[in-house]
Amino acid sequence: MNADFLAVLEFWEREKGINRDVLIGAVQEALLSAAKKAVGPARELRVEIDQKNGDIKAFAKLIVSEKVISKHDQISVFDARRVKAEAQVGDELELEVTPTGFGRIASQYAKQALMQKIRIAEKQLIFTEFKDRVGDIISGTVRRFERSDVIMDLGKYEAMLPNRERVPTEEYQVGERVRCYVKAVEQGPHGPEIILSRADPRFVVKLFQLEVSEINDGTIEIKGIAREPGFRTKMAVYSRDNKVDPVGACVGMRGQRVKNIVRELNNEKVDVIPWSADIKTFVTKALEPAKLKSIETDERGHRVKILVSEDQLSLAIGKRGQNARLTARLTGWEVDIDAEHVVAKGFNEKVAEAVASIAAIPGVTREQADALVHAGLTRIEDLLSAEAGDIADIPLIGENAAAILASAHAEAERRTLKVGGAPVNP
Repeated sequence: MNADFLAVLEFWEREKGINRDVLIGAVQEALLSAAKKAVGPARELRVEIDQKNGDIKAFAKLIVSEKVISKHDQISVFDARRVKAEAQVGDELELEVTPTGFGRIASQYAKQALMQKIRIAEKQLIFTEFKDRVGDIISGTVRRFERSDVIMDLGKYEAMLPNRERVPTEEYQVGERVRCYVKAVEQGPHGPEIILSRADPRFVVKLFQLEVSEINDGTIEIKGIAREPGFRTKMAVYSRDNKVDPVGACVGMRGQRVKNIVRELNNEKVDVIPWSADIKTFVTKALEPAKLKSIETDERGHRVKILVSEDQLSLAIGKRGQNARLTARLTGWEVDIDAEHVVAKGFNEKVAEAVASIAAIPGVTREQADALVHAGLTRIEDLLSAEAGDIADIPLIGENAAAILASAHAEAERRTLKVGGAPVNP
């Protein structure tokens, strides 16, 4: 047991970084409990471990007495003088009281105490080492699953990737290497726990800080971020230096920087948007590539009302409303998007417009214009290409055919001169 005991101490000291004296102190406390059961209620009982050979011995302080009433507290003068020749009644002697077979009992207690102390010390080391690493990205290996939570192996320690911090589109395999964001070090029911995340928006922020040097050195500032893990992220960036394009710097040459981040996020879409203090400009950029017809803002209600053409509505809202929802989170304004309804002109309305256009020609009455339109001549260009004989048979036109065509040519010439020689399409 002694050789095994020393080997275990050395292993835990090396692997977990726990001080050897701390481990030995824990074992001594456990062995003292074991000795009290094996020896009995001896006076001032203590246990000593030889750190060189691992020998375990129990000692007790006994009072020299002429008559021994309690063997756990007293020792006779005769027995005392066999240990110390000058011993007198009332003296206190420390004697070894290690019972036979104590090693087997001690080893069981030592193992239990050692494991308990290691767990406590390990938890304390976790808190000490990781309390200042919150916000960092670390790499770990999937060790096992506890329900839907993933237990990660970080080397010396274990950490938890809770189900709530997992990306719904990702699946993990035991032994797989995964990068995570250190979200918190929390005091759990069994001591400090390292809580990891891949779903937190700050994970994306940290990836950009590592990938884009301009963000890391403060040249570019991340003004806001909205994320639906596994699907899409919108991030607004801004640079006080007019010479630096914040979006271009984040995207990188040929998109390489953002590609690296998208790869880490397992192809989650990432939109990098230029931040603007003007909410209309900001919202317009956030909803791209959708084209907006108009934007109305309600400063008091912090609400934006947007009109788009019907063919742009689904693009602006996004799949299951994702684009609009992320834009609202990113800007901090409520976003309402509606389609602009355009009523198609009916046949009668088109006829009325054509009649009005022909009747606008000086010398053509409304009745004549109506007759011409119903005959298929709906534009002034139609009259310019017609001859008097072509329209003379139309009711209400007859002998007025030549005069009407002359009026049409004169009107066309007038309109041409009015715009400086440019063709006119009334």
